Amino acid sequence: MQTLTILWSYLQLKDVIDVLVVSFLVYQLLLIIKGTRAAQMLFGIGALLALFWLAVSLRLYALNWILSHFFDSFFIILVILFQDQIRSALARFGAGRQLFRFGMKARAADMVDLEEVIEACEACSKEHVGSLIILEKDQGLMNFISTGTRLDSDIHSDILYALFQSRSPLHDGAVILSQGKIAAAGCFLPLSKNIEIERHMGTRHRAAIGLSEVTDAIAIVVSEETGRVSVAHDGEMIVCVDSSELRRTIEGLIGTDDTLANPSLLGKKS
Repeated sequence: MQTLTILWSYLQLKDVIDVLVVSFLVYQLLLIIKGTRAAQMLFGIGALLALFWLAVSLRLYALNWILSHFFDSFFIILVILFQDQIRSALARFGAGRQLFRFGMKARAADMVDLEEVIEACEACSKEHVGSLIILEKDQGLMNFISTGTRLDSDIHSDILYALFQSRSPLHDGAVILSQGKIAAAGCFLPLSKNIEIERHMGTRHRAAIGLSEVTDAIAIVVSEETGRVSVAHDGEMIVCVDSSELRRTIEGLIGTDDTLANPSLLGKKS
């Protein structure tokens, strides 16, 4: 009798763990697709499922034949439709290994001399010099670094400022900071596919948002037209009115202070 009780408790525990893991994965998936076109596509798939149920119930043979053949390749269609979200989810899941290192290895963003970056952004903002600076976090950016010119130089505000001057051959692209170095300049980034982005945003802003949608990187953008400084992270654009707000926003996103726990302390979202 005692053996049966232990076996029953074990089976119940397995069911609880199973439900918790599946619930966590579904929750993470919903977080990733929230506010993106993937959410609209998910609703579209739900509408097709409802239509398929209706076709089966009412014996609509033509519609049933079409939808049944569609759902025969359902999982392949899901992978094609949600390839960006799946790639992002796998990258975030892989970055979770950082939790088990207990601070043994410093994160890439923690090695950046933030004051030099802020000073460069401030100078570019005053002179309306368009710039795009990327701070690498847990997810590696080597595939984007390889699209530019490798520098591997120390981070200094004068170097960053000079790279974005119109006479510089590397001004038309992004500068990526990795492992406490200016890894590369003139890098090409993916443009955001979000159709809800404000139309006044140019290619530089769309590239910043695009990168933040597929990685956990922090993208700092200085507008050439207005001199306004913005920070893109996780598909959102945060406007910073001054250098102190820029510093607080970046520190919050890196996680070096308490601002990340209180989003109201960050800059205004555009």
